Amino acid sequence: MKKHQRIHSGKNIFSCQVCSKVFTNQSNLKKHVRIHSGERPYSCDVCKKSFNDLSNLRTHQRIHSGERPYSCDVCSKSFSNKSHLQSHKRIHSGERPYSCDVCDKSFSEQCTLKNHQRVHSGERPHTCKTCNKSFSVLSTLKIHQRTHSGERPYSCDVCNKSYIVESNLKIHQRTHSGERPYSCDVCGKSFSKQSTLKTHQRMHSGERPYTCDVCNKSFSVQSTLTTHQRVHSGERPYSCNVCNKTFSGLSNMKAHQRLHTGMRPYSCDNCNKTFNELRKLKRHLSEHSV
Repeated sequence: MKKHQRIHSGKNIFSCQVCSKVFTNQSNLKKHVRIHSGERPYSCDVCKKSFNDLSNLRTHQRIHSGERPYSCDVCSKSFSNKSHLQSHKRIHSGERPYSCDVCDKSFSEQCTLKNHQRVHSGERPHTCKTCNKSFSVLSTLKIHQRTHSGERPYSCDVCNKSYIVESNLKIHQRTHSGERPYSCDVCGKSFSKQSTLKTHQRMHSGERPYTCDVCNKSFSVQSTLTTHQRVHSGERPYSCNVCNKTFSGLSNMKAHQRLHTGMRPYSCDNCNKTFNELRKLKRHLSEHSV
C-alpha cells in the first residue's frame, strides 16, 4: 500500500530515463533498464544461456534439474514456473480474464490475448532472417525456421519418423495406436485428425466453402480446389518417373504409376477382382448391385 501511495505522492519515485516508466523501488528500475541496455548478467552454468533477472535464471535452471515445485491441487500436474500453474488452473475454473476490446473474445492468458490482437492490427513483429517472412507469434516463427534448418525435433518411438511440430507427431502416433478420438455425430465414423472430421462433416452438411475464382465451382476441401485450379492454369506439377507423363493431381499420378508396377490394391469382396483405382472398383461394385 505504501509503495503504491508513492505513485500518487511523487515521493521516492524512480523513473526510467529511456521510456519514463516509473518504479517505487530502485532495484526494480535497475532490472527494467536492462531491457533497454540488453544487459543479461545472470548466466546458466549448464547451457550458458543468460538472463536479465535472477528469478528468471532460477526458473530456467529447473529445465535442467527437472524440478517442478508448483503443483495443481485439482489434477496434480506440476510446473517449474508459478505463473504457468496459475494459467493452468484456469483450465479447471474456466476463467478467461483477458478480453479483446475489438471482438470481445476472451482468453485465459495475457500473452494469448496479445497474439490474438495482432489478427486485428495486422502486426507481424517476428521476422525470419533467412527469407524475411514475418509472423504474429514467436512460436510460429520458430517452427517456420525449422523448414530452413531441417530440424525435426519430434521423433516417433515406434518407426523413428520425425516431425517439425509436436502436434503432427501426436497425430502420426495414432497410426500405430489405432486411436481415432474424433467422431462424427451424424454417422459415428471416427477419425485420427480433427481436420479430417471437419472435412467429412461437409458430406452431411453439403457445405462447400472453397470456390474457384475462374468458374465458381465449389469444393469441400481446399486441396481439391487447388488441384481443380490447375485445369485453368494448365499446371501439371507431378511427373511419372518412368515415362515422364505429367499430372495436375498427385493421386492421379499414383494411379498412373500402377500401370507400370502392375499393383492393383483395390479388391472386390464379391468376386475378388482387383483394380488399380478406387473409382474403377466403385464402378464395378455397382454392377453387382444391379
